Amino acid sequence: MAGKKRFGSVRQLPSGRWQVRYLDPVTGIRRPDEKTYATKTDAEVRLSQLEADITRGKWVDPDAGNAGFGDFADTWLKERGLADRTFERYEGVLRLYLKPTFGHGTVADITTARVRSWRTKLLDAEVGPATVAKSYRVLRAILNTAVDDELIERNPCRIKGADKEDSAERPVLTIEEVYGIADAIEPRYRALVLMAAFSTLRFGEFAALRRRDVDLERGIVRVRRAQAELQTGQLKIKRPKSDAGVRPVAFPTSIVVELAEHLRWFGEDGSAGRIFVGPRGGLLRRSNFHSVWTSALEASGLDFTRALEETGADSMRFHDLRHTGNNLAADTGASTRELMARMGHSTMEAALRYQHMRGERDQLIARGMDSAIKKARGITRRRPSTPPGPMGTDGARD
Repeated sequence: MAGKKRFGSVRQLPSGRWQVRYLDPVTGIRRPDEKTYATKTDAEVRLSQLEADITRGKWVDPDAGNAGFGDFADTWLKERGLADRTFERYEGVLRLYLKPTFGHGTVADITTARVRSWRTKLLDAEVGPATVAKSYRVLRAILNTAVDDELIERNPCRIKGADKEDSAERPVLTIEEVYGIADAIEPRYRALVLMAAFSTLRFGEFAALRRRDVDLERGIVRVRRAQAELQTGQLKIKRPKSDAGVRPVAFPTSIVVELAEHLRWFGEDGSAGRIFVGPRGGLLRRSNFHSVWTSALEASGLDFTRALEETGADSMRFHDLRHTGNNLAADTGASTRELMARMGHSTMEAALRYQHMRGERDQLIARGMDSAIKKARGITRRRPSTPPGPMGTDGARD
């Protein structure tokens, strides 16, 4: 028994259930619906729904979701145009957290229930909440593309709050602690410690700085590029990951002399010379700086127990100097928008169009930090105009 419609039909199968058949809008070939129905009325309602979806351009090919998730995710990653380090992080998320669960099935196999189960298992396995949240966001982004490509009708990543991560609070050093580390670290890195705390640039931004990027007279450093260190050990110099990362940053006058002395003894020559270099004049890398940093922490004789216990952190990191500087800047009365601009956060760009923040305000932030330094130190200390180490200029650059 069968009933015909303009672009499809319903018929009763030997089992007694009803089947819907309709013209595929892409191939023009008559095809059966995915499911069968208990009554003729249910089948006719479904046929009307299919016709309406096709007419409105809302029809999704039920076979499209048969694309393998692993291959689709790999293609998605390659086509994103991501920066090298971001590509590495996403690739790691796919390899470690997504493919083991979803990699052998199709895109259409992923349901909200499966996503919920996957997330719960990661948390039960004591994978860090921040890592789980990042993995969830990557999965959601991949499946958003699957929706755009009409492979699936809607994204199954619909777990409220699963994309949120509560980043662990990091320690804040006092100004005296900053100077204590600067006093203890190898002389060629003293200015790096002070600049990290009071200009709040990132390590990769310091590694890419050139002499022409620093204006000692005005107390401004201009961030134009950043160095990325890949897991392979390869170094790449690139623009910051967002336009907001390209920015001028004012630093306190208290460390102008420190930076000038550093440039005299350790900076490379010429306007394109690097300001901060690694051991023996080589490239500055996180990998070759880590041991220098940990040695300085030990040599400083400072007790960081309080700061670590208050935040639950397991160690003091170089990046905590940036965190410290941002807190000092906030204490001067800098607004959130000004702080974000100083830090190079891309989300500040839209606000700046309305805020019309000027460089003079950033100078004021630096002067406020300068006052805090002088108050903590008592007086402005000038570095001697002699080599910080036992050797002369040539020896200092070895």
